[in-house]
Amino acid sequence: MKRKLLSIVVLFAMSIAANAQQKSGLHVLAIHKIQSDGGWDYVSIDQLHNNLFVSHGNQVNILNKNSGDSVGVIHNTLGVHGIAIAGLFGKGYTTNGKAGTCAVFDLNNFIVSAQIKVGQNPDATFFDDYSKKVIVFNGKSSDASIIDPQTDQVIATIALGGKPEAGVPDGKGKVYVNIEDTGEIVCFDMSTYKVLSRYKLKGGEEPSGLAIDRVTSRLFTVCANKVMLILDAKTGKQITSLPIGDNCDGVVFDPATKLAYSANGEGSITVVKEVSANKFVVQETVKTETGARTIAIDLASHHLFLPTAAFEKSKDASQRPHRIPGSFKILEVGK
Repeated sequence: MKRKLLSIVVLFAMSIAANAQQKSGLHVLAIHKIQSDGGWDYVSIDQLHNNLFVSHGNQVNILNKNSGDSVGVIHNTLGVHGIAIAGLFGKGYTTNGKAGTCAVFDLNNFIVSAQIKVGQNPDATFFDDYSKKVIVFNGKSSDASIIDPQTDQVIATIALGGKPEAGVPDGKGKVYVNIEDTGEIVCFDMSTYKVLSRYKLKGGEEPSGLAIDRVTSRLFTVCANKVMLILDAKTGKQITSLPIGDNCDGVVFDPATKLAYSANGEGSITVVKEVSANKFVVQETVKTETGARTIAIDLASHHLFLPTAAFEKSKDASQRPHRIPGSFKILEVGK
């Protein structure tokens, strides 16, 4: 009886391991070219209208996420970084780093209706579905601006004690944000606008991208020293550390497939499988292109979108390669 039970346990463990190691079949499905120049940062998806918003220099390019067709441009977003989609209010918000503002635009016709003054160098942003507020993380002023979409006014400012990068909501009133220069994750409450806790990252340097599995309360943070740290959002306990590619700036999580995707600027995506709440494995590495370091996920199709461009080969390894003008594009990755 004991041998039979042991055999069942071994077979079950082997089944889990085999399932975790199965490749997803992901590859670059399409390349969507955008005929304009400039740098880039975040990409965001409006699921209701099937639109992909791409920060690009001093404007936001808008593509239909299903066809790749260009459907519009939002101009004069100086040094744009992020785009928040507040679908409940029919509005979007861009963080204009050079201007220190958020542009408010209509999700139907992309017309800008207001400019909101926020902190210094606004960067990452998102709409919190629990509080129905827009959160803007300001890099130079080391704080978060809370915008009420009903009035388009800043109703609170939260000091974060360091340079914030990407943040995520847990759907229950808490927000988590990476603090790049102090190497930690800060949690704050969306009812009181007070910082609740600070999780020091062990073995992680300069965290940038952040994702969450709301079901298991697991945080996925990607760091400059080529690791993904996975933490318990409730306690801050580090579950594990996994290797990823170089120059990562973004990570997303697919709740349907339990896969986390790290966008590595070296030209790859690291795919991490959540086997259970306390077991995570690197499932595979998917080839993309150099520079594709930020990422968005379409939860309907499970496709991934990564912006990048072509680069000239640099003769000096210490210098960043020059971007080739007119080569900007969006990589669409899927099965």
